[in-house]
Amino acid sequence: MRAIARALLAAAIAAVPAAAGAWPAETVVAMTRDARRLLPRSLNRLLGERESQVKDELQRFPPPLAQRVFADLPSGRLSAPTLEALQAEVDRVAALLHEGRLAEGLPRLGALARIPADLSDPMLTAGPEGWPPGLAREYYALFSANVSRMPVVLEDRAVLDTARQQLPALWQSVLDRSRAQAPTVRAEMVRDGRVVSAARLDYRSPAWAVSSLAYSRAVAAVAATWLAAWRSANGDLTNQPGTRVAVPRDAPAPTADARRPPQPEAP
Repeated sequence: MRAIARALLAAAIAAVPAAAGAWPAETVVAMTRDARRLLPRSLNRLLGERESQVKDELQRFPPPLAQRVFADLPSGRLSAPTLEALQAEVDRVAALLHEGRLAEGLPRLGALARIPADLSDPMLTAGPEGWPPGLAREYYALFSANVSRMPVVLEDRAVLDTARQQLPALWQSVLDRSRAQAPTVRAEMVRDGRVVSAARLDYRSPAWAVSSLAYSRAVAAVAATWLAAWRSANGDLTNQPGTRVAVPRDAPAPTADARRPPQPEAP
């Protein structure tokens, strides 16, 4: 079932022109679906029932907040005013949930996914030099062509226990890792001053590996952001799914703290 879902996602991504420097909209929606698998059953259900409202809220994410983030990205550091503004949005969402205003609060909770999604995208972290024209288009084309092969890996289970006050540090760490991986994309997809076509690369490409890692990083950070707000609003945290250690078949024993969310149940 997961392979079918990834194939459908690939088709959806291919149908949406990728904006220069941002995950395609359908990819962000897919992130929210994968992130929901890491949530307690009740919160997973509540957000799933409101997926269309969450999609609308993602599109309406406060422009001033998005502009603050985008202004900081070239430097690689989220400024104190930006972090305060993002934290204030989380606080407003948590207050709505605590007051029992779920119809308003849950879609806005879902829209907080926009923060980790932007910070996890290497295309947004090139630095002041930017990317050569056409590279973002080929990067997202490479991602969509191979998305059905992509595992979603939770590197550290502890990230789901992030407290609301620790979210700024989490968001900065996501940005740090995205920025550190951007040179790999440039080295792989710019040859002799020209952008390499996605048709010449596949899932074995280091550039695609970067996009796969970035997607998993976003999924984990989205779930952590949601849980931090939900926890501070005294939301139900029971029945949270477990995780399993992902071990290569030829490995003698687990050697890393890489974990993968449980596979979705067949309908």
